[in-house]
Amino acid sequence: MHNRTDRTQDGTADAPDVVVVTGAGGMGTAIARRLGSGRTLLLADASQRQLDRAVESLSVEGYAVRGVVTDVSERASVEALARTAADAGRLVAVVHTAGVAAATASARTIFDVDLLGTVHVIEAFEEVAVRGTSLVCVASMAGHYASLSREDEAALATAPAEELLALDAVAAVGDDAMSAYILAKRANHVRVQAAALAWNLRGARINTVSPGVISTAMSKAEADSDPEGHMMKMLDACGVGRTGTPGEIADAVAFLTGPQSLYVTGTDLLVDGGQAGWIRWHRQGLERGEALAEPVREPVREPVREPDREPGPGACWAGLFRYAPGAVVR
Repeated sequence: MHNRTDRTQDGTADAPDVVVVTGAGGMGTAIARRLGSGRTLLLADASQRQLDRAVESLSVEGYAVRGVVTDVSERASVEALARTAADAGRLVAVVHTAGVAAATASARTIFDVDLLGTVHVIEAFEEVAVRGTSLVCVASMAGHYASLSREDEAALATAPAEELLALDAVAAVGDDAMSAYILAKRANHVRVQAAALAWNLRGARINTVSPGVISTAMSKAEADSDPEGHMMKMLDACGVGRTGTPGEIADAVAFLTGPQSLYVTGTDLLVDGGQAGWIRWHRQGLERGEALAEPVREPVREPVREPDREPGPGACWAGLFRYAPGAVVR
C-alpha cells in the first residue's frame, strides 16, 4: 500500500513501497501477483524472454511492474538489482524464487544458482534493507532430508561466499545433481538462520519457505524425468493426494512478509502437505508393507494480528545461539 509518509533510503519523501521478486516462473509470478498490488514491483530473471512475458502479463493486469535482467549466480548482478530497488522507494519485501532443479541442471549449476545465488541475495539486500523489510528465500522440503554434521552446517551457514564451493561438504557431492540440490537447499535454511541477527539489528526480517511438490514447469520437468511415477506415489501415500499450487506458496510468503509475522525471523516454513513428515516417519514402514495410521488433524488457529509491533531482539534467538554462541544479548 502506498504510504505518504514513507521515505526512500536517501530520505526522499512520498516514496512508493517496493517489492522485489527474483524468478519469473510460475511461482515467482504468483507471488508477484499476491504482493504487488498498489506497490512498485521489480521482477528479476536471468532470461530476458521469460521476464518480458511475465512483465507483459502483469502489466496488462494493472501492476506497476518493471523487469530487471539478473543472474543471481553473479554477485555484481544481484548488487545492481538491490541498488535499483533501494532507489525505487521503500523496500518492503524481497522474495527470492530464482533457482534450478536437479532434473534439469548439473551439480555445479545448482551450487552456482541455488547455493551461491541465495547467499548473494541475502548479502546484497541486507545492505539496503530498512526497518520493516522482509526477505523470503524459497528453499525446498529437500533441505529437510540432508544429513550433515554440525560442523558442516556451521560452515555452510557462515563461510564467506567465495569459500563455499571449496567446503568439504560441497566437494563430497561430486557430480550428483540431486545430492547437490539437497545440500544447497539445506544451506539455504542454515544461511538464513545465521543471517537473522544482522537483519534483526536493522529492524528487518529474513525467513525461508520450503515448498513440497508444487504444480510448476519445474516440477513437471522433474515428473517427466521420473517414468516410474515415484513423485505421485509419494503424494498419494502421504495422504495429501495432490500437488500444491503456486498460489498456496504465495499465501505463505504473504504471511511471512506481512504484519501477522513480525515476530517470525530466521526460520523455515514448510509448505509440503505433510510430505517431509511422511518420508521421515512412515516411508520405511510402507516399504515393509505396514499399514499407515490415520493422521491426527489438529484444528487450525488463526494468527494474532499485531500490526504496530516491530521485530525485537528476541526474534532471532535460535539463530543467535546456534551460529553466534559468543554474542552478548542486551
